[in-house]
Amino acid sequence: MTKIAIIGAGAWGTALAQCYATAGHDVDLWTRLQDHADEMIEQGRNDRYLPDIDLHNNINISTDLTEITQAELILNVTPAQYLRDSLRQLAPFLRDNQPIVICAKGIEIESHSLLSTVAHEECPKAKIAILTGPNFAIDIARGLPSASTLASDPETGKFLMENLTARNLRLYFTSDMVSAQIGGAIKNVIAIACGICHGLNLGESARAALVTRGLAEIARLSESLGGKRDTLMGQCGVGDIMLTCSSIQSRNFSCGVALAQGKTIDEILNERTSVTEGVPTAKAAQALATANNIDMPITQAIYQCLYENLPITAALDQILNRPARHERE
Repeated sequence: MTKIAIIGAGAWGTALAQCYATAGHDVDLWTRLQDHADEMIEQGRNDRYLPDIDLHNNINISTDLTEITQAELILNVTPAQYLRDSLRQLAPFLRDNQPIVICAKGIEIESHSLLSTVAHEECPKAKIAILTGPNFAIDIARGLPSASTLASDPETGKFLMENLTARNLRLYFTSDMVSAQIGGAIKNVIAIACGICHGLNLGESARAALVTRGLAEIARLSESLGGKRDTLMGQCGVGDIMLTCSSIQSRNFSCGVALAQGKTIDEILNERTSVTEGVPTAKAAQALATANNIDMPITQAIYQCLYENLPITAALDQILNRPARHERE
């Protein structure tokens, strides 16, 4: 049995807590809000983010960060744009070489940094890893089978693979942390485009084309930052983009559908309690692509829709009227 601390009691953090508690581990699930902790303890559920799932008895709900000193490893599930602040709060309590697994997907807007870079800056004593892949929280919480990519250095990866592989969450290891993160982040932007396509009834062929060209954008950006294209053929690339770009359960896909139905992005986000990561990621990815002179037309079009009031029809025309090019470009 491993002592695992999970920082962030949203849907994904709660699902991971349920997964590892069911696997026999001792899990501390941390939330920053005392009233949220009190609700979960009293109700035995996380009705704010993952209703109808009875929390396992091995899950201890906490607001006390000092308890993480007892954890053998930490899963940080804080959304990407809040990760730096979360890690700053964690840093004083960390032991040397304590593993921190980043479970968010995104790129920091302010610095245009990958989340592993943010983690290394704020927690230099820790061993940093990335957990990413095609997972819906409700599936994991219900014990349904799934798989993910774990990215880290080989030594840390061996320890984490031994302790974080569960019956319903199979892990595949890579040392390519760049591609693992770019795949997980940019697919959320592509999912917004696919949701728009679905909302406008443009058909499955158009959506398949968006997914394919979206994966090409992800590969170009990954390679420019030192990642490997082949890594994206696994769970963190093909797997993640397939799931996120094809289901209304995806917050990013459903965001695109709502945009196609005429809602503004402010209206959509104000209706939600959970973060739609593709929205801030579009801004960060556009800046990163510009800085590295990488052609990312789908990402650019979604960024312009979200932040520059480009009409959806104009964005589609912008994508569809691009010149023909080689398949690998």
